[in-house]
Amino acid sequence: MGDTTLFSSINPLLVLPFIVLFVKILMDLFLRTDLGLALRATGDNARMIRSLGVNTDNTTILGVSLSNGMVALSGALITQYSTFADSSMGIGMIVIGLASVIIGEAIFGAGNVFRATLAVVLGSIVYRIVVALALYVPWLRPSDLKLITAIIVIFALVFPSIQRFLKQKNMARKRSLELAEQAFSSKRGGTIDA
Repeated sequence: MGDTTLFSSINPLLVLPFIVLFVKILMDLFLRTDLGLALRATGDNARMIRSLGVNTDNTTILGVSLSNGMVALSGALITQYSTFADSSMGIGMIVIGLASVIIGEAIFGAGNVFRATLAVVLGSIVYRIVVALALYVPWLRPSDLKLITAIIVIFALVFPSIQRFLKQKNMARKRSLELAEQAFSSKRGGTIDA
């Protein structure tokens, strides 16, 4: 087309991290407000937040509006980067978004608002790196991208369960050793210091 775009004179790798950081900071600040807390609570337990007098219909509309605004910003930046728009450009983005969130929360955790939004951003980066590395595997063709994506999503869904299982098993082993040690020392008549 030859039209001048946002990235015609600037490298996207220099601009996009700042845009992502700016949007992340804005979301962190918003989600710490009373309205942001009501929005998060509506997503967690709509019945409970409704009992506190919050109109969940309004918070749901606000949440959808915010997410659509971020989707529109992303689409505009992708269009500026690729210099064209196509109706098929967004196919499969829901799966990629889901995988990014799950991978980010599985690897980095989501203890508070800052960590949750950081986990999503880092999860999307990890997802793209894994897809890029998977495409370099000699026995996989680029046409196998949906298979690669499905495997990554399955792994991201199973990984937290495996982590939780191993953690519980380790805690049970430690507790069993402590109980055995207590039983052994009580048979000998000794005391255990706390």
